[in-house]
Amino acid sequence: MSNFLRRLKLLPWREMLQIAALVNSIVMGVELFLAWGFTQSRVIRNILTLLYSPSLGLLIPFAAAVGMGALAVYFLEYWQQQYLLNRTNLWVLVLCVLFGLVLKSFLPVPALLASLSEAALIGITVGVFWKGRPYWR
Repeated sequence: MSNFLRRLKLLPWREMLQIAALVNSIVMGVELFLAWGFTQSRVIRNILTLLYSPSLGLLIPFAAAVGMGALAVYFLEYWQQQYLLNRTNLWVLVLCVLFGLVLKSFLPVPALLASLSEAALIGITVGVFWKGRPYWR
């Protein structure tokens, strides 16, 4: 058990949390822009109404979560090239992005794209492991 905890401490938690914070900040910025556009622009209001209609309304949050996961892996590849990416690091990235959604749920930001849900968990996992496919060793 102590070997497991020792290995857990050696993971790049700080970098993963920074990347998760960046991804969640980008999503919050887009959500704030969409909320502002919904109130200020008839075109954006009509587009959002169409996108969140019953047929597409379930797909949008899942697709946004997949995009969040893929974006997190992209940022990890781009900025943290000194770390060897593997399956364990990808799971840590999923946990960090999900932790960012937990923190985001406490803020008064409209959850137009991503909120804390099972669909978000599945979507983030799919996005991280889809983009991180070369690192599955």
